Amino acid sequence: MSKPGLNVIDKQIMWSRLIAVVEEQAQTLQRTAFSTIVRESGDLAAGVFDAEGRMLAQAVTGTPGHINSMALAVGHVINQYPAHGMQPGDVFIHNDPWLGTGHTNDISLTTPCFRGDELVGFLACNSHLMDIGGLRDMSASTDVFMEGLYLPILKLVDGGVLDESLMAVIRANTRQPMETIGDVYSLMNCNDVGCTRLLEMMDEFGLEELDELAEHIISTSREAVRAEIAKLPRGTWRTSIMVDGHADPIELTAALTVSDGNIHVDYTGSSGMTRHNFNVPYCYTLAYTSYALGCIIARDIPNNAGSLEPRTVSAPEGSIVNAIKPAAVVARHLIGLMLPDLVFGCLRQAIPDRVPAEGAGVLWNIGASGPKSSPARFGEEFMVGVVTTGGMGALPFRDGLSATGFPSGVRGGPIEIFESMSTVIVWRKEYRQDSGGAGRTRGGLGQAIEMQNGIDEPFYFNCAFERIKFAPRGFDRGLDGAAGYVGLSSGRKLPGKGRHLVPVGERVIISSPGGGGIGDPRTRERALVEADLANGLISQDAARKLYGLDVARPEPQLVEAAK
Repeated sequence: MSKPGLNVIDKQIMWSRLIAVVEEQAQTLQRTAFSTIVRESGDLAAGVFDAEGRMLAQAVTGTPGHINSMALAVGHVINQYPAHGMQPGDVFIHNDPWLGTGHTNDISLTTPCFRGDELVGFLACNSHLMDIGGLRDMSASTDVFMEGLYLPILKLVDGGVLDESLMAVIRANTRQPMETIGDVYSLMNCNDVGCTRLLEMMDEFGLEELDELAEHIISTSREAVRAEIAKLPRGTWRTSIMVDGHADPIELTAALTVSDGNIHVDYTGSSGMTRHNFNVPYCYTLAYTSYALGCIIARDIPNNAGSLEPRTVSAPEGSIVNAIKPAAVVARHLIGLMLPDLVFGCLRQAIPDRVPAEGAGVLWNIGASGPKSSPARFGEEFMVGVVTTGGMGALPFRDGLSATGFPSGVRGGPIEIFESMSTVIVWRKEYRQDSGGAGRTRGGLGQAIEMQNGIDEPFYFNCAFERIKFAPRGFDRGLDGAAGYVGLSSGRKLPGKGRHLVPVGERVIISSPGGGGIGDPRTRERALVEADLANGLISQDAARKLYGLDVARPEPQLVEAAK
């Protein structure tokens, strides 16, 4: 038993301490990860759970897709390995896309935490591994078995003894065995640190178990979200958006219903599963739908099992947002990251003063691979990725953020790291002028990027992009953001999805989308238009034609000199 008489202040202090515990857990993972997307961009999640598998706190560092999927993963582990059979030193591993990771490149670890012989809770984490086997051209996968090593829920460590056979299987199924095994150890270490800090906290506060604290956290959070829902108008609102897809576009449809104490999103009417690899397991649909709702109605309420409970989701089995095994899902983010814009489209009809315009949504991640030297030598290749981003949609009360990962939470990666681990040179990486949709509040800007191999060898450029055919929409007379583009310096346009060979001497040209604007551009404050012009975010033509700013045209001789 814990010490008697815990008051509300005690519980709030302990709650804050739990959040600090899991943040240290996440920072440990980020500092020790081998995967560049984890180490540099924070593509991870970490959390603490009670003995029943309910998430009590999540780290601030991390992404909604990882975090809200992970919220379900511990329950799946307990279903497979009942808690009464666990012992100190156990660690469980899996990357089943349908049980809390979304695709096979994300590995999830769950560690039961014992105080003496008593199970008091669980620490869980997951992160993205750069290579887990499978096809090099992941855009070509047509089922999950083509997408790399598939691990069901397994015991990786049994009572402190590592399963060397399982580690050997993982090592043998990746092109980067050192990095992949290093990431697995990083995940184990992350949970160990979390468990150590949790037990230290319990010692400090005289807690023998977490039950009373858990009930306080969950019930307080649940009621706080319900109180916010109670402020919303009642009703059902519907909307749809089109996304690029592959050969054919994909339609996503949602109906959002606000009732007493609950907000529900139903995806009936969305396109069915596709043979391509951007099908979405239900856990990932749930993750980004819950996140979108949280951004608008629960942004000041900590994320845990209680605050997630009043947000519910349904999607027809076999639809693109509730794909069934063995669907290809490795690029599930291409659809999943578009769901917040769909949810916002419903909420905009109910509470338009709180909802952003559409943004880039999908990350414009750059992947590259090729020989490490010229002439090329078999087996000596680099494989590297960097996160790049587009613009966020404008909010009714401020401009959208430029070059940001919203809604993913993944940070843009340093180009210097990308270059240091490959032979590729990035010649240009800057804001894409005029890409933010004009409006009273302007959409965020995308980026303009050029890159080329630094040695006389071709290299492969891997891309999985969206918002090329369908630009982010502006609202209330705000203009759309600029659509994305990818091509070569020779002028040849490249498909937004696939693995493309870049010939020697050619540069890849990447233009990520900008966010949509809100409101009539001519009502934008003149000082803001002038600042955008002075900072090069908009051109003189845009300032004059879209915003109505009286801009003097440059003298003809200066134009000629510039040419």
